[in-house]
Amino acid sequence: MKAIVHVMLKDGVLDPQGDAVRHALGTLGFAGVQAVRQGKVIELDLAATDRAEAEAEVRAMCDKLLANTVIEKYTVAIA
Repeated sequence: MKAIVHVMLKDGVLDPQGDAVRHALGTLGFAGVQAVRQGKVIELDLAATDRAEAEAEVRAMCDKLLANTVIEKYTVAIA
């Protein structure tokens, strides 16, 4: 079973990397980009066979290690 986790900064948290990307895009001629938020994608191959169990396990991983839940939000997709 595969899990895909998307981690992004919460709304209202400053994103200096996103701002740097937006500025760089502007200098490359892509003036229509008004804002950029940068995050990360984590793919996990799991031994679990039960979908609900796998999702609960991945959420525990996110809460303990994969995401800083003070400033980041995450979504989990099980495939």
